[in-house]
Amino acid sequence: MIEIENLTREFNGNVAVDRLSLQIAAGEVFGFLGPNGAGKTTTVRMLTTLIAPTSGRASLMGFEVGRDDREIRRRVGLLTETPGMYDRLSAWKNLTTYARLYEVTDVEGQVEKYLRLLDLWDRRYDAVGTYSKGMKQKLAIARALLHEPPILFLDEPTAGLDPEASRMVRDFISELRGAGRTIFMCTHNLDEADRLCDRIAVFKSRLRVVDTPSNLRQQLYGRQVIFHLAHEAEPLLAAVADRPYIQHSQAVQNKLLLSLEDPEQHNPELIRLLVGAGAEIQFVGEARRTLEEIYLQLVQEEAESDG
Repeated sequence: MIEIENLTREFNGNVAVDRLSLQIAAGEVFGFLGPNGAGKTTTVRMLTTLIAPTSGRASLMGFEVGRDDREIRRRVGLLTETPGMYDRLSAWKNLTTYARLYEVTDVEGQVEKYLRLLDLWDRRYDAVGTYSKGMKQKLAIARALLHEPPILFLDEPTAGLDPEASRMVRDFISELRGAGRTIFMCTHNLDEADRLCDRIAVFKSRLRVVDTPSNLRQQLYGRQVIFHLAHEAEPLLAAVADRPYIQHSQAVQNKLLLSLEDPEQHNPELIRLLVGAGAEIQFVGEARRTLEEIYLQLVQEEAESDG
């Protein structure tokens, strides 16, 4: 669906995107994570043919960036971080204007469809300048979808929204995912990426890592099993110290924290060892590492390597 090979963009000799290579499958929700200034928006602008790459290549649905730009624009929808709308015009007038620019066949039908879907129908004749930020964001999403693009680019879709509006936008993205659209999403909201994305990439000028959130957790941390005890855990560290499959061990008060590659396989042996060493196990649980922890570790490692 989206193929990127050594895509590079320079501005006045400064490299904003450095030899990016990616493949994104049809129907995938792909999260593009990175700090401010990392080159995420520049990448989106190249893929949507708003700016040309300095070198490298990219194709969307078989159409080449720089050669088939008109065809690509017909097939992509774009929600920018600060979507501009005509504040003095109504939502209806805004969307009908853009629908005609997109050469939508049934202009009024499409406009009504998305105004209703995004709960803006009752305010369709109100000037957009009277809308809240959340309502404007919903309207911008409607604009990006009017021509039913198979590929949707979302740049910080919930930035600056209140919790209720953010949840609405996330729910709508989930619905789009279920409809089979390919979604390329830049976001700073790591919990949002964790819940919505099939895969994520951590990016800072160049690609650092790309994988599913669950695989990243396991590769970076293993899976952390917590043994809750009826007493102090520290004396039991020695009982499991020689187990080769334990990646990391820690005692915190009455909790024994063990990082394992395969808890289902090794937990039974560990329980036997601990009980044999006098442990009174109350229950066993597993800690879920957040995507934020993963992201911060990767960024820290990158800073250390650059330093």
